[in-house]
Amino acid sequence: MKESTKQEIYSWIKSIAFAFIIAFICKQFLFTTTTVFGESMEPTFQDQDKVVLSKTSEIQRFDMIVFDAPDVEGEHYIKRVIGLPGDHIEMKDDVLYINGEAIEEPYLIENKKDNPFNNLTEDFSLEEKTGKSKIPKDMLFVMGDNRLVSKDSRFFGLVPYDSVIGEVKFRYYPLEEIGIPK
Repeated sequence: MKESTKQEIYSWIKSIAFAFIIAFICKQFLFTTTTVFGESMEPTFQDQDKVVLSKTSEIQRFDMIVFDAPDVEGEHYIKRVIGLPGDHIEMKDDVLYINGEAIEEPYLIENKKDNPFNNLTEDFSLEEKTGKSKIPKDMLFVMGDNRLVSKDSRFFGLVPYDSVIGEVKFRYYPLEEIGIPK
């Protein structure tokens, strides 16, 4: 084999290896993808939606996050962050109160419109659900947008920051799902 051909092959191998290393680093430390399972975030996300997560985002109130399920080994949940450390959470007559202030939840409008029941969310206080009057340091209170079926902090309690995999940045559609063959 000619020397120039060997160099060309070696150059391609180096380039491909470098690309794999960069992709691995990005997936480990910057972003990842996951699939939504279940209906707890409807209509925001549907079952089987694909989402991209940022692993470097600073979590803020109302961000949607994916975290290790505290009640099912090896599973992940996607929920909306409702409460941050230091917050007092209360729900009265289907109105969310954070630190005593009524908060609008525009992401619930569609579910409220289609709700055959009186309220989407039962009345509760943070203390009733978690035994805490305020959310402790390094913990989050999360709820799904489909409040009638969501298994969330009202059921399993607070979510530790270190169980958060990432913040949902956007939904994407695999090429074959939009009619483009691989």
